Amino acid sequence: MKKVLAILSIFLCLQAWAVPAFALRPNEKANKWADKMLKKMTLDEKLGQMVHIGVNAEFLNQDSAAFQDLKRQVVENKIGGITVFVGDVYETVHLMNRMQEAAKIPLLISADFETGLGMRFPDAVNFPWNMAIAATGNPELARRQGTIVGRESRAVGVQQVFAPAVDVNNNAQNPVINVRSYGENPQEVARFGSAFTEGLQSENILATAKHFPGHGDTAVDSHRGLPVIDFSRERLEKTEFVPFRALINSGIGSVMVSHISMPQLDPTEVKPLKQSEKPTYAESEVITEATTIPATLSSNIITNILKKEMNFDGLVVTDAMDMSGLTLYFNAEEGAVRAVLAGNDILVKPAASDLPLKGLREAVKNGRITEARIDQSVRKILAWKYQLGLSERKITPLDAIDTIVSGTQTRQLAEEIANNAVTLVKKEEDFLPLESGKRVAVLCITNGEDRNFVGNSLISTLRQNGLRVERIVIDERATPQEVENAIEKAKAAEFVVAGLYGRVRSGAKNSIGLPASGEKVLREVYASDAKVVSVSFGNPYLLLGFPEIKNYVVAYGDMTALQRAAGSAITGKIEFKGKLPITIENYPRGTGLTVK
Repeated sequence: MKKVLAILSIFLCLQAWAVPAFALRPNEKANKWADKMLKKMTLDEKLGQMVHIGVNAEFLNQDSAAFQDLKRQVVENKIGGITVFVGDVYETVHLMNRMQEAAKIPLLISADFETGLGMRFPDAVNFPWNMAIAATGNPELARRQGTIVGRESRAVGVQQVFAPAVDVNNNAQNPVINVRSYGENPQEVARFGSAFTEGLQSENILATAKHFPGHGDTAVDSHRGLPVIDFSRERLEKTEFVPFRALINSGIGSVMVSHISMPQLDPTEVKPLKQSEKPTYAESEVITEATTIPATLSSNIITNILKKEMNFDGLVVTDAMDMSGLTLYFNAEEGAVRAVLAGNDILVKPAASDLPLKGLREAVKNGRITEARIDQSVRKILAWKYQLGLSERKITPLDAIDTIVSGTQTRQLAEEIANNAVTLVKKEEDFLPLESGKRVAVLCITNGEDRNFVGNSLISTLRQNGLRVERIVIDERATPQEVENAIEKAKAAEFVVAGLYGRVRSGAKNSIGLPASGEKVLREVYASDAKVVSVSFGNPYLLLGFPEIKNYVVAYGDMTALQRAAGSAITGKIEFKGKLPITIENYPRGTGLTVK
């Protein structure tokens, strides 16, 4: 008997080892429900399941044109889901409930909660960016974040989260990934991404690894144009593919494919269309002539590599279908058809659902796409809807939201991450920490539209810690007189804290950069005798453009918790504990100084 028990114990251990760490897949009941539903559906209902629109939620009277048009998408176009973008928590939940009431088949609601609910809802807590979490060196913080994001997503009626971003950011000029990445080391990106996914999927929320096959080594934002990553398969296996393979092997439920050209994976040439409409995301676009097909439309990249070679059997979703990386080269109908032929299950955020649905309908009728191919994706979508609980409850109660979302645990974790992330990269002068009573000019240089409140959290922290602070703001609208005044005030102060708010701004020409007026002020101040500590509240690579910086701190983002942590570290209330997850020229990954 003992021998039998020993053998059984070994077998069970091997079985446990063989089960992916955080696998989430539809069970047998889910698949049976999907089969039952599929048999009753018309072609139009099936096609609708594959198209998910985007919504910025706001209060809408039911008689309003906007409400009626949204309802039309659900009732007439029979869309399968909605991706929620900017809005307030209650307005979003209430509007989604109205749409769920109108839907014959429950809607799959998704959101880009990379930094938690605060990434889309201004009234919720915003966690630090992924790079800040990696700077702590502690994946357990990522796992705890994932758990909280999962719990809060469920509370607001979101079942799929488009995170984690597991792009390996090894290009300092990357204007769209940057601090959204866990860093430049593929294994570390995989480690932190896996931890976040484990936490998220433990709450029965569908995690989504993005942006396959890897958006880290590009200097073009796919919102504005089609990035080209011309690397060999060998290089991709060593870098870009590593995190995706790790998460797939561990059981992540979904993968998002990006609008990226990879000529050595698919050399199919494409040419730009004549553009007649204004871009969705940007005031201008980056047009690449005679490039190759985006990964989102490549059957070799999606079907052969992702599904067959990497053995991924979860949901495959596109990046937003209205991004210029796609729309510069394909119209809505053709883009939708090619996306389905390539192997995508869900087409996310087309400019409008009518044209993609029209294109798909015609492609099925003329035999370009078989109905069996449509059934394959729709069955998966339906099974996931059952697995995520939508067959039992599609309406989200409002009364529990304020007991779950942005509670004490969420705020404390955001603070804990921030306090362990802020990194002192360079220190050539010995005046840190700044002592109470000192007169400090806080020079906020921003690439955003926030001149009236940029730096508020930093400044309030410095004041609470005893500094006498004067606030100076420079943005792209600054007049020559404002620039000169800023230079004079900064030079006259005992110390200067230069807050560099060069942040990731998807689709913007000046994403991750600083305005020219701000650069002028900085160079003048750096060239003077002023004692300056520069803090990057966004792009950590800004040091590359200003080698004259003598004292450099990286906060990896402008979240409230990060600004408070930076202010506390500068004044000696907490230690500098972070380590760079990236290399910044002469400062390698792992750099992180301390101050006595």
